[in-house]
Amino acid sequence: MKIPRGRILAALLATAAAAAPLYAQDIPVVERTLPNGMKLLMVARHDQPTVSCGWLARVGSANERPGITGLAHLFEHMMFKGTKTIGTKDAARDLELNRLQDEVQVGIREEMSVLREKQRRGEIRDMMDPAVRTPRLTELLAKFDALVKEQRALIVKDEMDKLYQEEGSTGLNASTSNDRTFYIVGLPANKLELWAWLESDRLANPVFREFYSERNVILEERRQTLESRPGGTVNEAFNAMTWMAHPYSWEVIGWPSDIAQVTREQGSEFFATYYAPNNLTAILVGDLDPEKTYALMEKYFGRIPANPKGVPEVVTLEPAQPAEQRMVAEVEMTPSVEADYKAVPAVHRDAAALQVLGVILGGAPMMGRPGAGGGMRPPSGRLHRSLVLDKKVATRASASFRGQKYGGLFVLTATPAPGKRPDEVEPLLYAELEKVVKEGVTDDELSRAKNAIRVGYYTRLESNSGIRESLSQAESAGTYRDLLDAPKKVEAVTREDVSRVAKQYLVKESRSVLLTTRKGAGSGEGMPRRRPGGPPAPGAMPGAPPAPAAAPAPEVKG
Repeated sequence: MKIPRGRILAALLATAAAAAPLYAQDIPVVERTLPNGMKLLMVARHDQPTVSCGWLARVGSANERPGITGLAHLFEHMMFKGTKTIGTKDAARDLELNRLQDEVQVGIREEMSVLREKQRRGEIRDMMDPAVRTPRLTELLAKFDALVKEQRALIVKDEMDKLYQEEGSTGLNASTSNDRTFYIVGLPANKLELWAWLESDRLANPVFREFYSERNVILEERRQTLESRPGGTVNEAFNAMTWMAHPYSWEVIGWPSDIAQVTREQGSEFFATYYAPNNLTAILVGDLDPEKTYALMEKYFGRIPANPKGVPEVVTLEPAQPAEQRMVAEVEMTPSVEADYKAVPAVHRDAAALQVLGVILGGAPMMGRPGAGGGMRPPSGRLHRSLVLDKKVATRASASFRGQKYGGLFVLTATPAPGKRPDEVEPLLYAELEKVVKEGVTDDELSRAKNAIRVGYYTRLESNSGIRESLSQAESAGTYRDLLDAPKKVEAVTREDVSRVAKQYLVKESRSVLLTTRKGAGSGEGMPRRRPGGPPAPGAMPGAPPAPAAAPAPEVKG
């Protein structure tokens, strides 16, 4: 007799899920703190003679302010530019060229201020247009370009990357999100001291060479990844509308006017504040001895002084939204509807229930090992079954809880079927929510959702890099203990909890709605749109999140 595939998948899920919570809680994390305040998380796993290394700076776009948006991401780039001993043929001249560039930039900013005032008064349309440059600005820009050209002749390009590669490293990279910046690399276990020396040198002796020219690189990155993508600026505007007060309102990459004007002086102040050891956590997973590793960390990272002032707290709280917000846009892309409900931070007591609700409504995402092409897919969620399979009014319908450090969103999305408009599909999304509020969810739905989440946790924790990433996500939103506690928090969710959070958080007044239609038409065909941030970062794991919340916010890779 042939066993239905659905029953086989359900059995596999149940088998894997049984071990997942115990495995998560049993991660042997050794936590230590250096005298300068730097935290160290170590997980000894002797399966392979390698170590997945990373250090986390608790700083992202949420720590910025108007005028310096995008600076956290710019600094991710800056940290790959080298140090006083790495990345240049002449360290003394290199520093002198930095000083000379700073002096020229003072004059450039003065001229830009003149143009900004002219634009404000309507005398020019675009202060960035080369045609409106003053003679002095043209002269200063030429002088600056000559200094940049001289400095580039001294640069040893990608020297840090080459040093790592020569010693067998893999995956040197970094990423920036709303709440963190994370620097990673994988190394043979006997090269751990090399990592400690190189990374501590990045922190102790940074040289922000090419600072001003790198701003242009960021602007081009923004054009390619956001502005030139259909719907990119619409989604940016929608995000800014959704978050009324909180710094989550701007994209990680920042506003173009801020990127173009930020100074090295502002960058140095930012670095001194947020890249001090008492705001950093090193995460090392693999073939290591915790005591020997701590001594190594103290030798290299312990030489970096703490910031006695500490890190300024993010104090702006998102106010209660008084009414539904709506945005309607015509874009050259597939029509869609999205409803974002203000929810709770990733570590909130209701986060687990919202995560379970997201899986019940939206289904669990593809699961697999990092770098793999996915794996098993559990049965689809209510929205897919109702809107796609039964009513056939949509080609895609999903739901998810996206928890972050300071807040979260519960997101419903749908792509109308050909011939259907977004405003026809929108009320059907809300109807499924109303069913949860009035009728609740079944024991079977609750069990399946918990199993899918457990499998997601378990899968991510199979590899050293998966553990490293999971610990990083947990530390950026709370502490690593939130990761260890996540399975039992999910297990404790009841049917009543799911209905309660749906009724409490998913109300009309708390939602922001985006309807997109193709220009000149009410419906269309094509690929579903993607929010800014793009696909998961290299090494990131598709599937359930590492902390007791759903998928983290999109990250920008350097």
